Amino acid sequence: MDQDARVLCCASKYAQKYYLNPEFGNLPEQVKQELQILAVSFTEDVGGILMFAYDEEGNLGIMTEKDEGDLLYDEIGAELMISRMQREKKELFEQLEMYYKEFFLS
Repeated sequence: MDQDARVLCCASKYAQKYYLNPEFGNLPEQVKQELQILAVSFTEDVGGILMFAYDEEGNLGIMTEKDEGDLLYDEIGAELMISRMQREKKELFEQLEMYYKEFFLS
């Protein structure tokens, strides 16, 4: 991941934790809950770590990582789930990009 990326939120199957960057605490509760459900559901289904982060232009990316020895991580399932998320939540992700560009880049 680019070191200039700003993490919006992430979830880890390994730590059994969800993290929302406090810089985004002013997002509506419904949006925060939806992000948490997406991230936690992903890690419960395929394992690993899921991260939503903005690049320096304000584009929202979805990244996933796994521990080197994690034999249970489902790489194919991860790719399919991310593609489905991007398709089904396209409007949410576009709104989050507009929000970021308005409040953090202007």
